[in-house]
Amino acid sequence: MRIKLVLAYDGTDFCGWQTQKNGKSVQSAVEAAIKSLTGECVKVVASGRTDAGVHAEGQTLHFDTDSTIPPENFYKALNVYLPPEIRAVKSERAAENFNARKSAKKKTYEYNFYVAEVENPLKERYALNIRELPDIRKMQRAANLFVGEKDFKAFCATGSSVQTTVRTIYKVKVAKTESGFKIAVTGGGFLYNMVRIIAGTLLSVGQNKLTEADVITAFTAGDRKYAGKTLPAKGLTLKSVRY
Repeated sequence: MRIKLVLAYDGTDFCGWQTQKNGKSVQSAVEAAIKSLTGECVKVVASGRTDAGVHAEGQTLHFDTDSTIPPENFYKALNVYLPPEIRAVKSERAAENFNARKSAKKKTYEYNFYVAEVENPLKERYALNIRELPDIRKMQRAANLFVGEKDFKAFCATGSSVQTTVRTIYKVKVAKTESGFKIAVTGGGFLYNMVRIIAGTLLSVGQNKLTEADVITAFTAGDRKYAGKTLPAKGLTLKSVRY
């Protein structure tokens, strides 16, 4: 039986999603919990890998099991064995050909900022502190430049090894929040550090360090040096995956 499982987790103290030899990963914690619950050694497949320090509210994965636990109740039973930083929020039986990674159509990431003169310890794990609110309107105008099927070579980590840097972005929304603002990016797939670089670029536009013309130049040149900084992982959350 194939199970589709949705997870939420605080990624602060993990080395990322993927199992690694030297470090505590979300994947390892989930697989260990499933083994404790069912006695089975399973390999879980996620919609994508989140980096060290990145959080999730809607990470989706699948795995196969011979367990007799009803699929719709599996998440409740699993939470007994998961560490407090990870929670399963939904589970259901999936078609045998369902693949959490290959079947994904859209993913939405959100980068959060809070505005304060002094860092707030209660917000620091999940948002980036900036001293002044940037120009949200300028940021949104620049955000529209990222929508569509484009070559995002300038907006991925230098040295990334991929067959193509072309990706499709469906929506980029910059919006104020109670304590600051957020940038939500929905796309069909993302390059390494792509969302964090897009967020850093838009922040620079809002702070008058870059212009819309600079963003266009980055796309045209395909050179990382023309884009903004890679923002810290802590402000980024995988919000949802659509199938």
